[in-house]
Amino acid sequence: MADTQAIASLPNKIEARHGRLTILINNAGVALGGTFEQLSLEDFEWLMNINFWGVVRLTKAFLPMLKRQRQANIVNMSSLFGIIAPPGQTAYCASKFGVRGFSESLRHELAGSSVAVTVVHPGGIATSIAKNARLPAGASPKEAETGIKAIEKMLTLSPDVAAEQIVAGMQDRVPRVLIGKDAKRAEIIQRLFPASYFSILRKFAGV
Repeated sequence: MADTQAIASLPNKIEARHGRLTILINNAGVALGGTFEQLSLEDFEWLMNINFWGVVRLTKAFLPMLKRQRQANIVNMSSLFGIIAPPGQTAYCASKFGVRGFSESLRHELAGSSVAVTVVHPGGIATSIAKNARLPAGASPKEAETGIKAIEKMLTLSPDVAAEQIVAGMQDRVPRVLIGKDAKRAEIIQRLFPASYFSILRKFAGV
């Protein structure tokens, strides 16, 4: 996702092999533990290159092909952390808020065209993203392990259920899909209390 030349060569390869492209799902993502002060700029850029720039580059590469179709879809994976921004997630939140803003603006630009844009905000999906998170050089392994275990407890929704909801949203060409009760609840609280939502969410979580 961070290889610009590899991405630029994909449309010709896809067209040669399949003749067309009607669906682009930008799903690749990585996580990065640690506070902003602990992170190096290299770590921050590594995550942004995959989570944000991967979405932008692939969309740029494939949009001309998608616009030639009678009907096409772009599905961009943001996150619950593209709606709320907890501490210890500065890089991840920056990338997912970026995906959200990019997707919403692009959707408005493509209004009336054949291409629908859906941005997805999953809550706690049971994937290995927390376990595979990169840690900054100065992070405490013990603290990191405790943090990963705490996050994994919140990752409970089946990926199959999430996938079904994403496909349904794409088929209905809806602009946004919120997955999980946690994402829906947090989104409402953030809307009602944009400056103080995190203290309220902490009470829900009991931390």
